[in-house]
Amino acid sequence: MPGISRKAALAVAASASLALLATACTGQSGSGPSDDPNAETTLTFWHGWSAPAEVKAVQANVDRFEKAHPNIKVKVVGNINDDKLNQALRAGGSNGPDVVSSFTTSNIGKFCSSGAFLDLKPFVEKSKLDLNALIPKPMLEYTQFEGTRCALPLLGDAYGLYYNKDAFAAAGIKAPPKTWSEFARVAKKLTKTKGEGYEQLGFMPNYHGYETVVDHYMSQWDHAYFDEDGRSSVAEDPAFAEMFTYQKKLVDDLGGFEKLEKYRNTFGDEWGAKHPFQTGQVAMQLDGEWRLGMAKDAGVGFEIGTAPMPVADDEADEYGKGFLSGTVMGIAPQSKKQNAAWELVKYMTTDTEAVVAFANAIRNVPSTFPALKSPDLKTDPAFRTFLDIAQHPESNSPPASVNGATYQLTLQDFGYQYEAGKVKDLKAGLEKTAAQIDRDIEQAK
Repeated sequence: MPGISRKAALAVAASASLALLATACTGQSGSGPSDDPNAETTLTFWHGWSAPAEVKAVQANVDRFEKAHPNIKVKVVGNINDDKLNQALRAGGSNGPDVVSSFTTSNIGKFCSSGAFLDLKPFVEKSKLDLNALIPKPMLEYTQFEGTRCALPLLGDAYGLYYNKDAFAAAGIKAPPKTWSEFARVAKKLTKTKGEGYEQLGFMPNYHGYETVVDHYMSQWDHAYFDEDGRSSVAEDPAFAEMFTYQKKLVDDLGGFEKLEKYRNTFGDEWGAKHPFQTGQVAMQLDGEWRLGMAKDAGVGFEIGTAPMPVADDEADEYGKGFLSGTVMGIAPQSKKQNAAWELVKYMTTDTEAVVAFANAIRNVPSTFPALKSPDLKTDPAFRTFLDIAQHPESNSPPASVNGATYQLTLQDFGYQYEAGKVKDLKAGLEKTAAQIDRDIEQAK
């Protein structure tokens, strides 16, 4: 399961920490790394996991690597967020990391364009890795920017729909909804009011709800954040207006923004046992694959169902897709041990045994096709849903940008204003938002 640093809001905010990185880092020299990967050496690997079980799982994978590469020792340092990573990469020196990882896929544009992460293309070519045959396309896309591959995926997260099967049965609902119009009907049917509040809410649609953020919604519509010239498309692509209109109507139909916010404020912590889906306060939840293990650990008193999130009514043939993200792994450009560092990166991201063992340990989605299909992968029908979403050809992640997740934050801020009724003119609001996104990107270049 993820640490709290995986939460979408924090991932968006973390992108700001890399604002100064563009002038601080440079890529590898033209002569390439000269270290001998077969020599005795010690690497320093920084990662973001902090929960004891996760830290143990990382170390177990490193132990397997050291057994396969007895000449390379790895010093593992956990609980490293992007702020700490930024500082270390700017400072350089022998105390910095050789191998680095981040939960913030939205920062890949900065990592690649600034040289904060080393260009891995020479290493991939030398190892003769066919990444297209090895890694699902969306994961390949969110680990490169404008032709520069500066990272590889280290496990992934796939988002889908969790639903309370007992609540469905009580309401006479036979199957999870596949389109947004069906979803709205089901959400209303599952909602039970109690006085001025709720006994059970079918679904929490508000953008401050856990994981119900703009980009997670948008993944279920065919959309394009940018046009061919790199300018924001949010005001021109009708999918965005359709999503915002749909979400706002769902908010209104389920009781209105203020009533929903009041109920939302009664929810327990997203990462604790009192999560509203686990307590039965909501009957449906948009979430990542890790929720399954967390809900089971919490001892929920109902049967859990999983399914892909619904899609736009006129895109029913794409049902099964979903939002993807995950951990990215790369090499620090200041490292004097880049060839050895590549051996660790290659092992942890492409070795089937390593990927499967790590996925089993932390309940994440494997990031290679062989691992996804491995008989050693621990799975059940509920978890299989997320493996299928990860491999769906239309699953997607927001495109990388030179200023990281700033454009997503701008669009999210607009969403907060629109759902609360503070913005009345959707078209004008999206046009203003698009203009702001374009200005921010231009200033970051």
